[in-house]
Amino acid sequence: MSHPTPQLIDTLISARWIIPIRPAKTVLENHSIAIDGGNIIAILPTDQAMAQFDAKHGIDLPTHTLTPGLINAHGHAAMSLFRGMADNQPLQSWLEQFIWPAEQQWVDEEFVRDGTQLAIAEMLRSGTTTFSDMYFFPNVVAKAASDAGIRAQITFPVFNFPTIWGQNPDDYIRKGLAVRDDFKHSELVDVVFGPHASYTVSDEGLQKVAMLAAELDISIHIHVHETQQEVDNELKLHGQRPLARLHHLGLLGPKTQLVHMTTLSDEDIAMVKASGASVIHCPQSNLKLASGFCPVQVLMDQGITIALGTDGAASNNSLDMFTEMRTAALLAKAVADDAAALNDWQALEAATLGGAKALSIDSKLGSLEVGKQADIIAIDFSAIELQPVYAPVSQLVYTACGHHVSHSWVHGRQILADRQPVNLDLAEIAAKAQSWRDKMINTQH
Repeated sequence: MSHPTPQLIDTLISARWIIPIRPAKTVLENHSIAIDGGNIIAILPTDQAMAQFDAKHGIDLPTHTLTPGLINAHGHAAMSLFRGMADNQPLQSWLEQFIWPAEQQWVDEEFVRDGTQLAIAEMLRSGTTTFSDMYFFPNVVAKAASDAGIRAQITFPVFNFPTIWGQNPDDYIRKGLAVRDDFKHSELVDVVFGPHASYTVSDEGLQKVAMLAAELDISIHIHVHETQQEVDNELKLHGQRPLARLHHLGLLGPKTQLVHMTTLSDEDIAMVKASGASVIHCPQSNLKLASGFCPVQVLMDQGITIALGTDGAASNNSLDMFTEMRTAALLAKAVADDAAALNDWQALEAATLGGAKALSIDSKLGSLEVGKQADIIAIDFSAIELQPVYAPVSQLVYTACGHHVSHSWVHGRQILADRQPVNLDLAEIAAKAQSWRDKMINTQH
């Protein structure tokens, strides 16, 4: 009796555990993921997979857990070069006395390229396969992401005032849409609107963003309700809370990504729910800047999509989404006064499928399902500090750190192998970071 010929495929990854995210609360043991043409074509027990497929690249990870790649839904990658430069400051003085003057002095295309590469190296080595970025010279960030093989949502900044990248809302929008045109055929990069905040963009500028975003059917990413001071100032200036103003100007909709959201009334939450907008929670940055607490469990109970972001390394100071998941889960319990709030499964979902939903890419990413693109990370559970393993998801959220990530793939292409980014030179990136530090320190003295 003849056996059927195994199907030739690109890659077969076999692991001790697979956490696919969908179906929910599923842990698959001793399973394999078959990948062909960049997509997942099967997930099945390893013995069956071995019989059914003949892979050009086979990788056996007997002590590892596979999950979808993590999605860092908010950050400022190039600001990694400011890591540790302005600690222990509240948001407004952090921005006005330290960050904005440093940006004015140092930020140019070279700074953005070197800082972004530094951030991408850190993100890849800690399990992030997609990141959202809001910073100057978005064209440079988009190219750095493409070259590294990581996915990026590039949100081009819009301000009311001149910066090193633009003069006024019309200028920022014109330049940003030109970057969008340059990358419109990119498989890895998506370029969207990034008005900085309601307090840094005029009504006219925000209305223009809302109109063009609706016309082009693209997302809007904005800092909002980050502090009580921001809300109080907006009430004084405009007679409205920031969310009410954004709603009035037409900015709230299913493709709106609301970053921070720490100071919320019942009316605010009802407005977000009705609009279909997503909330991007940055717990570590909010804690470090004493910005306030996002009521994550209340938002989730209303069916609002929650994603997680690290914010920039200047205010975190890490881009490790594992520590962000843990902090989000622990903080949610304290804020809700409920030990069951944002449980381990929900925290992992916020860092994967929640991020994909917020970025409007959940049809192709965010869970390990047949037909979706193969964005996958492998976490090594052999480390002594991860023993014993009763529940892999608990271990991922409450115990593991980014340095336990060993491999990652984006659209089926390996971009991290044994903790080494495939397309980046770590020694060169570190040397450039040191060079920037030396320049900045010497200027200060």
